[in-house]
Amino acid sequence: MAIPSIADLYASVPAVLRARWYLRSAEQLGPKARVWGRPVIHNSGRLLIGDRVRIVSTIAPVELGVGENGCLDIGENVYINCGCSIGATLSVRIGANSSIGSHVTLMDNDFHRIEPERRNELPPSQPIVLEENVWLGVRVVVLRGVTIGAGSVVGAGSVVVRDIPPRSLAAGIPAKVIRTL
Repeated sequence: MAIPSIADLYASVPAVLRARWYLRSAEQLGPKARVWGRPVIHNSGRLLIGDRVRIVSTIAPVELGVGENGCLDIGENVYINCGCSIGATLSVRIGANSSIGSHVTLMDNDFHRIEPERRNELPPSQPIVLEENVWLGVRVVVLRGVTIGAGSVVGAGSVVVRDIPPRSLAAGIPAKVIRTL
């Protein structure tokens, strides 16, 4: 293992301090979590951030929202790129070593019903689970009640409406498994 240079250590200090500031409402915050830019954090529930989580919120802000009864659990060594919106009214869990591309949306609730006379009602939430080492490409949308299996990749611009098995490449609208990895 290479020993980091003094310049590398000093370069990461502001990012660690930004993580401490912006993620201060987290119930758990890994000691080496880093933030670049200015994320928007709304936490009324449980926010759990693992060690070595990297949030890049420079070009477009990352939005993390946790509702009153919600839990957003981000595992260790997760990378979240700019412009992502993650909302947990019940439960969103992102497994360790996962990578989330730019402008990805993860929401465990639709925030309105589809019947015209009930549009202002909140439907029930369903958890979202990304298992370990999942990679979501740019502008992927993951809807409520979806589990994406360990080691899977979801192609850019896909909308995930059903579970994706482990070690799969999925893409499209709606996302379908193209092949096994």
